[in-house]
Amino acid sequence: MSDAPKTAGRSGPSIVSSAHLADGALPALSEFEFGLNMLTHAYGRWMVRCMAAAGVPDLSALDVLILHHVVHRDRPKTIADLCLVLDVEDTHLVTYAAKKLQSLGLVTAGRRGKEKTLAASETGRAACARYREVREALLANAVAATGIAPEKLSEIAALMRTLSGHYDQAARAAASL
Repeated sequence: MSDAPKTAGRSGPSIVSSAHLADGALPALSEFEFGLNMLTHAYGRWMVRCMAAAGVPDLSALDVLILHHVVHRDRPKTIADLCLVLDVEDTHLVTYAAKKLQSLGLVTAGRRGKEKTLAASETGRAACARYREVREALLANAVAATGIAPEKLSEIAALMRTLSGHYDQAARAAASL
């Protein structure tokens, strides 16, 4: 008999990274966390390699996320805006990435009152457009070919955002222990 945890309604064992975490009230949560870990790392690798294929090598995943968000809606963003939307607690990480993107000519600096802002440069917008082309060619078509309905992907995204709130609340609670 296998000691591997099982998920209700499934014949085989769950795929988890830590069986001791799956041996609790909600074993499927451990399975979700393992999948999320795999997805997080794969997504990070994808962003870095896609941007390199688009002609901008040597960016981190956070650099790529920040560039895309600065390009988003073509409005200047403050460091605080970027930290809030991207859910980054360490402001210095975003500040460092902003300086890197600025030094590469992908964003330009400005001011909104006392706050520094970042706006996309033509070079930054062009890099994001090339990223989109690579993404469409290599990823979007492959995901579409799986047959997963776009509505289902939207449902999964909404569920992930909801779960992120539970993890944030649990993190605050854990910090007070």
